[in-house]
This record gives sequence, structure tokens and C-alpha cells, in this order.
Amino acid sequence: MPDEVKSKPLERFVRELQAAHGDNLCSVTLYGSTAHDEANPQATHDVLVVLRRLELADLQASREPIRTWTRGGQPMPVYFSLEELMRAADVFPIEFLQMEQARKTLYGSDPFEFIDISNTNLRHQTEYELRTKCLQLRRLYISSAGSAEQLTSLLTRSLSSFAALFRAVLMLHGAPAPVSKREAVRATVRVLGLDGAPFDRIFELESKDIRLEKQDADSLFGAYLAQLRQVIDAVDQIQQN
Repeated sequence: MPDEVKSKPLERFVRELQAAHGDNLCSVTLYGSTAHDEANPQATHDVLVVLRRLELADLQASREPIRTWTRGGQPMPVYFSLEELMRAADVFPIEFLQMEQARKTLYGSDPFEFIDISNTNLRHQTEYELRTKCLQLRRLYISSAGSAEQLTSLLTRSLSSFAALFRAVLMLHGAPAPVSKREAVRATVRVLGLDGAPFDRIFELESKDIRLEKQDADSLFGAYLAQLRQVIDAVDQIQQN
């Protein structure tokens, strides 16, 4: 049975989705860091909407409730048909596992109850995403290398993206995957035996008004890149075990 909704905006959104989709609405699920504290008025809420049928008319029916929802500063919900959700676990294992790990069913039945996510698919997507982001990071370094300020921004922005993938790395190693970005990075450092100093320094730059000299920014970037390569190597070696 769905849990009681504590957030008034969420409660209103669920009611409006019910009115818009009627019997076609299969489930509404809150996922991510606010799934256990949805009453926080400052939080943004990630929502998964599952419909039995998802055609153009159903997307059109969703416009008004979503317009009200996003005007309140909330992110666009993710829409799936029930059939798509059941068949997409092989191509979205990271996203589905992260939804599955921290979720709260607000309406209908739990959409992840019968979804089976393969570790083989998870390893493949995790390595692909890590390598892709690492290649992009190198390209962005070249265009940002002339400015310590731009490099600092690149470091703090990129760590958020990698932290999300680190949760998948932890899952592949059978370790708990914290929802918090900082805790996910620290857990990955512990499990893989990494040097946590570059990550700690980047988090410090993110939380404090610190200006790096160009040489220091370059040094930090090099150390950061070296640790990311170790993460990629660790994921790559899983296939060989």
C-alpha cells in the first residue's frame, strides 16, 4: 500500500495526475534523496510516473499538472509506460537501481517489485558512462586550462556527475551506496582503496569561497583524473573475474 504523502505540493500533484490520467495511471513514485523526507519545503522532488498506456493523448493530458508542478520549481517527472519500464532494465540499470534504492510509492503499486536488474548490464553501462565522462572531462580541461577559476568550476561540477556513477560502482562491489553525493564518494574511496585527498579538496572548493592559483588547480586536476582512472580500471576488471 502507498505511504501517506507528507508534502502538500506532492499531494496536490498526485491528485492532479489521478484526475488527468484516471484508470490509466498505474503508479506515482518519489525517488532519490528526498524519498525519506519529502516534507522538506526547500527540497526538489524526483518523481516517476507509470501509465498503463502512454500515447500522445496521454502526454497531452499531463500538461496541466506538470505545468503547475514545474512552476513551483520542481523538476520534470519521468514518464514510462508499464511495459516500457519492465523491458528497459537492461539499458537503464544505473537509473533504475538508484530509483529502486531510495523510493516511496505515492500512488498505486511499487513499479520495481518485479523488475530484475542484471549486474552484467549494470557493469557495462557504468564503465561506458565513466569512460564517456572522463573523455569529456579531458576535452573540457583543454578549453578551461587557461583559467584557474574555470578549472575550479569544472572540478566541482564534474564531481557531481561522477558521484552518481560511484553509487553504481559500489553496487557492483556489493557495498551499500549512500544517496548523499559526498558519502557516495567517500564510500568509493574506502571500497577501492583510492586516495581521497583530491575529492576532499574539490568538496572543500564547492562549500567554501576558495580561490586556487593556476598551478594548484592544474595539480588538483591531475590528481583527480588519476583517481578517476583507477575507478574505471576497477570496473573494467570486474568483467575479468
